[in-house]
Amino acid sequence: MTLQQLMNHALRYPAACAENPFGPDSICIRIGTHGPIFASFMPMNAWVSFRCDPVQGMAWRADFPGTVRRGYHCPPVQQPYNNTVTLDGTVPDDVLLDMLAHSYQRAVRSLTKSRRAELFAISG
Repeated sequence: MTLQQLMNHALRYPAACAENPFGPDSICIRIGTHGPIFASFMPMNAWVSFRCDPVQGMAWRADFPGTVRRGYHCPPVQQPYNNTVTLDGTVPDDVLLDMLAHSYQRAVRSLTKSRRAELFAISG
């Protein structure tokens, strides 16, 4: 899967929008305006970073050593919670889509109940 194809998948999620908060070299997909980022694409390096549960993140790193690694951009306290993946064909497409879905779900869970209701028109 190419970086562009994966980015297109990310933008299909409800309330997903693309921004360049860190400059033109990265494209971040977040939930709503100023919401949590769930995928950060670095086109120049063919990298994407995802949020992840520390246990699941370590499992992916073990399954794909060298290709899946701790979030390159993260301060040490956040490193267990983010993975950076090199899009070189090593990670199968279905696993990339699982990583993306996992990251999106973690970002949604980080929203307050009222913000989720606002973004997704959910009552109560």
